[in-house]
Amino acid sequence: MSTTVTELDALESESIFVFREVAAEFERPVILFSGGKDSIVMLHLARKAFAPAGVPFTLLHVDTGHNFPEVLAYRDAVVKELGLRLEVASVEEYIADGRLRERTDGTRNQLQTIPLLDAINSHRFDAVFGGGRRDEERARAKERIFSLRDEFGQWDPRNQRPELWSLYNGKHRPGEHVRVFPLSNWTELDIWNYIEREQIPLPSIYYAHERDVFERDGMLLAVGPYSQPREGETVTQRLVRYRTVGDMSCTGAVASTATTAADVVVEVAASEITERGATRADDRASEAAMEDRKREGYF
Repeated sequence: MSTTVTELDALESESIFVFREVAAEFERPVILFSGGKDSIVMLHLARKAFAPAGVPFTLLHVDTGHNFPEVLAYRDAVVKELGLRLEVASVEEYIADGRLRERTDGTRNQLQTIPLLDAINSHRFDAVFGGGRRDEERARAKERIFSLRDEFGQWDPRNQRPELWSLYNGKHRPGEHVRVFPLSNWTELDIWNYIEREQIPLPSIYYAHERDVFERDGMLLAVGPYSQPREGETVTQRLVRYRTVGDMSCTGAVASTATTAADVVVEVAASEITERGATRADDRASEAAMEDRKREGYF
């Protein structure tokens, strides 16, 4: 009897291998966990990698203070249910004590780098799992699965190691660390097909719901404490969902009637623009916006 290995099976196997490889090579790995769909899939894969034992890694969330409440509630519920350790690096605290200044546009995604690097240094994390995928954005398409960061947490795209035959080099000097991307070869469609197959629960905002929104720069922004319409911007109640989740002030929703993972799969398959290109204002600053931030130490 033959056994058919699907594309999802192959992707899952690769990601599980990466988790186990990191557990074997590094002393203090950590998983970046925001409660967004990619970090949720990452955690699901980590659980599979070490079952029936628990996940042997700490979770780390860089909280901007402008997160969607549904996502924070999901994050806390998962941590409690699984008995995991969660470290939170707070952008709000950095602004309050003067280590960071509020941006003029009110967004905070770009303020996450310093709290992230400080948390990595203070906890001496030597491997940091991130949910970045190569299909999301050009800078992420350049990056290896094991991505070296120097002693300042910075990334040099010209100094990357070959990964022939899935051989990963985790060597690093004291003070350096390695970012690890188990989902590098997944696409948004793969993620949703996997969510549907594995029946992975997500925060409710990933599915269609009614929300008061206004349009700005071609995006539907939610009315809330951190995003208010300007003069001439009309508020309407729309049926929307979120393709990606970040700072409320710069993450747009998309019009949608998808109420299940299967519905979302159909929508994503028909989409001609990436989720970040469609819904993230912070990535629209310039064509090199993401690469510039990654060079400085961003996710």
